[in-house]
Amino acid sequence: MDFSTVVRSIPDYPKKGIIFRDITTLLGNPRAFRKAVDELVQPYAGLRIDKVAGIEARGFILGGAVAHQLSIGFVPVRKKGKLPWKVIGEDYALEYGTDRVEIHEDAVQRGENVLLVDDLIATGGTATAAIKLLERAGAKVVGCSFVIDLPDLGGADKLRALGKEVKSLVAFGGH
Repeated sequence: MDFSTVVRSIPDYPKKGIIFRDITTLLGNPRAFRKAVDELVQPYAGLRIDKVAGIEARGFILGGAVAHQLSIGFVPVRKKGKLPWKVIGEDYALEYGTDRVEIHEDAVQRGENVLLVDDLIATGGTATAAIKLLERAGAKVVGCSFVIDLPDLGGADKLRALGKEVKSLVAFGGH
C-alpha cells in the first residue's frame, strides 16, 4: 500500500511554510490502519519484544495497536505532568525552550526489550528523549517504528547515530 495516498497534507499548518502530515485520514481508513499496524509489527515478529512504548498522543493509538498485535504490554510516554504516579523524566530542546517526557518509574523492568512507536519522526528530539528515558529506566530500545519519516529534518539519522534501528512506512520530503 502507498501510505502517502492516505495521509492528508495540510499546507501552512501550524505556521506558514510547514506542510502538516495528518494521519487521522489513515486511522479512519480501516484497510490502511490495519495495513499500517501489520507493517509496523512485521519487522519484529519472532523477536523478543517485551513492551511497546508509544509517544503521546498519536503514538498511543499506533503503539497500542502494535502492542495488542504482539500480545505484549504498552508504555505511554507522556508530556510532563500527565501521569498520576511516581515518574522519571527526560528534558529535550525545542525550537524555543525545552519540554519533558515522562514514564512511570515502574513502567519497564531492567533488561526488557522495548519497541518505540510514534506516528512521525521529524527532528528526532522527542524520540531521542524517549529512548534516553526508557534506557535510563533499564530497558533496551531494540527498534523505533514510525508511519512517517521527514528525512530532510534528520531525526531518523539522529536515532541511527544512537545505534537504533529505524523503520518507517512512508517518507515525505521537505518539512
